[in-house]
Amino acid sequence: MSEPRRHARRFAGIDIGTLTCRLLIADLVPGQPLQEVRSDRRILRLGEGVDQTKRLSPAAIDRVIHCLQEWRNIINDSQVEASSIVATSAVRDAANRDEFLVRIKREAGFDIEVISGEEEARRTLLGIRSGLPVGVMDILALDIGGGSTEFILDRPPDKPIVRSIDIGVVRLCERLLRHDPPTDEEVRQAREWVARETKAAVAGMGDYPQATFVGTAGTITSLVAMAQKLPTYEPARIHNYQLKLETIRELEQTLLSRTKAERVGLSGLEKNREEVIAAGVIIIRTIMETLEREECLVSDLGLREGVLIDLARQIIER
Repeated sequence: MSEPRRHARRFAGIDIGTLTCRLLIADLVPGQPLQEVRSDRRILRLGEGVDQTKRLSPAAIDRVIHCLQEWRNIINDSQVEASSIVATSAVRDAANRDEFLVRIKREAGFDIEVISGEEEARRTLLGIRSGLPVGVMDILALDIGGGSTEFILDRPPDKPIVRSIDIGVVRLCERLLRHDPPTDEEVRQAREWVARETKAAVAGMGDYPQATFVGTAGTITSLVAMAQKLPTYEPARIHNYQLKLETIRELEQTLLSRTKAERVGLSGLEKNREEVIAAGVIIIRTIMETLEREECLVSDLGLREGVLIDLARQIIER
């Protein structure tokens, strides 16, 4: 007699990032990969100006609320069992975060969990682990965000080691890359900052050079799309791609030689990422050179998927 089919349970996860907001609605059957039902992502730049002012701007808050109101309706129509919504670096750093959380609750009906850099890394790791190629065990994961970057050394059965640095694509643009395109001196200062913070992050981390280097999030996936000149984003062609440092250097040359306006329409470059991709390519190149890595295994799965997996585990284990 065949084993009865295990029941799929539907969950929703939202990641409110410094640059991008992401929605995922998926069905989960224990022991099987997530089955996507609906997904969306929008570059809303919630963290605009937070590095200088320590406050979320009214315009940025309005953009996010409008998006979440739309997603609230989609979630309601999708008959999900439960949902989880997290906010990261920009909201962590904002003096007016409580005002933001109250407005989200009142106007979009969501309770937001503001997570630490370490908790962000833990859930990102859940997402990455759910889609690694067979045989990849020990990993050093890199998650480049808008306001922060996380390094995660995971060598089962040991507990993961997490380091979070306050460098992300929005923060780097606003703090150092003030010209369009950035000047040589701005790029030099950016490299020095990223290299210094990277060395501090991995100091005392143990045997990280032996682990497979894995990258996730929008900067890295966008560079893969550009490397392949994809006219539209194709997750299947992004996920588990081996992105080489040589390719990153070539893309950096292309990007830094153009203004923001001149980057519009480059094959594979997501709309509204034209400014921050300059910071992103500087960050990933500098980190890989500092860590002496020649290639990066790319994961299209990350925090958004990890939020959903973590929620499902909590519900199922009750």
